[in-house]
Amino acid sequence: MGVVNLTPDSFSDGGRLPDLASGLAHARGLIAAGADILDIGGESTRPGAEPVAETEELARTLPLIAAVRAESAIPLSIDTFKPGVARAAVGAGAQIWNDVTALRGAPDSPDVAAELGCDVVLMHMQGEPRTMQASPAYDDVVAEVAEFLAARAEAAMAAGVAREKIWLDPGVGFGKSLVHNLAILAHLDRIVILGFPVLLGVSRKSFIHKLDKTAADPADRLGGSLAAALAGARAGVAALRVHDVRETVQALTVEAAIRRA
Repeated sequence: MGVVNLTPDSFSDGGRLPDLASGLAHARGLIAAGADILDIGGESTRPGAEPVAETEELARTLPLIAAVRAESAIPLSIDTFKPGVARAAVGAGAQIWNDVTALRGAPDSPDVAAELGCDVVLMHMQGEPRTMQASPAYDDVVAEVAEFLAARAEAAMAAGVAREKIWLDPGVGFGKSLVHNLAILAHLDRIVILGFPVLLGVSRKSFIHKLDKTAADPADRLGGSLAAALAGARAGVAALRVHDVRETVQALTVEAAIRRA
């Protein structure tokens, strides 16, 4: 899953795609590099991020969704927690709703997801983006994340979302310390075993900088991103959400060849 951030303030690449032309060029590049899905977002969910009005989020994302859909059949994901944005994005050609709140962003989110009939990614996050990194605490982070995701999947199905439409994301970096993130990555099998496809987002995240103090710039975290992505692949995750598509595809290709040998 290639990342297309149409935001001025995303942690890694905010402001790099200021208009439709640059966004479309980036999307084309990700497709050429081997992306299987494009995840398009118009609101940053980095720690400390400020909310964005729904009208602004729609203005950022809908033109690109329509432009990509006009020339490619690649599956598109809308990265939003607003049901109104999800509804408009699916109407414009998106097939996946990637929701960092696991359908808790609005009271009608589960019902809208069921109505749309699209795939839905349910992500774990302790707190909300503006405050989630303020002393996150768990008794057993892996067990608590797994329990939360299982419960959110049940809630989605109770609202009418088909089981086969549900994806889970453990939310690496969302309300979690370095120790928490490493525990989740070391025990991804306990998320995979829940029986839903798992989306893993580890690309360029700050836990890599905590392990390598020279990697303050997110662009300098490719090695750590690939290491974490390969750990996810070995654990059986279904998809990897990444900024560096070509490099990740190459790493996965070599990993698969070694396994076959």
